[in-house]
Amino acid sequence: PTIFPSPTLTLNFRQSFFYTNTIMMKLAIVAALVSTAAAFAPNAQPAAQTALNAESDRRAFLGGAAALLGAAAIPLAANAVVDYENISYLGGGKIVDLNNANVRAYLRLPGMYPGAAGKIVSHGPYKTVADVYNVPGLTQGEKDVIKKYESRFTTKEPAPEYVIDRINNGLYR
Repeated sequence: PTIFPSPTLTLNFRQSFFYTNTIMMKLAIVAALVSTAAAFAPNAQPAAQTALNAESDRRAFLGGAAALLGAAAIPLAANAVVDYENISYLGGGKIVDLNNANVRAYLRLPGMYPGAAGKIVSHGPYKTVADVYNVPGLTQGEKDVIKKYESRFTTKEPAPEYVIDRINNGLYR
């Protein structure tokens, strides 16, 4: 069950959530840069030049250079991928993506977890669903269970941010 009544509302919520988070992230970065630059701002000094004044001038220069480099990094932070178009195939729906879904997605398919599911996520990527039958070590019983659910599998392009978590995504009960 979903808390959103329609896909359009879900999309609009995601877009506004992304936009709000992006603005907040940029404001936090700018605030951090301003506070860093303020920490290195020189205090009012007497006009006489001393060795201490020269040291202070170097600190001010280095602080300004650090702030400039930090400001140059702001556009890089905004390029993060937020949404994954195949998110419904990662275990939340009836169809499971063999290349990106976590091992726990197979809990919804009786007989798949942990044996067949562990072998599936430990190998791959798969070009077609039929490639899963070539996984080394599959027993005939595991192949029969895979055959039972074959219509519920798909193969999408492997996404690095999901492939890395196929075996253990760090979520525990």
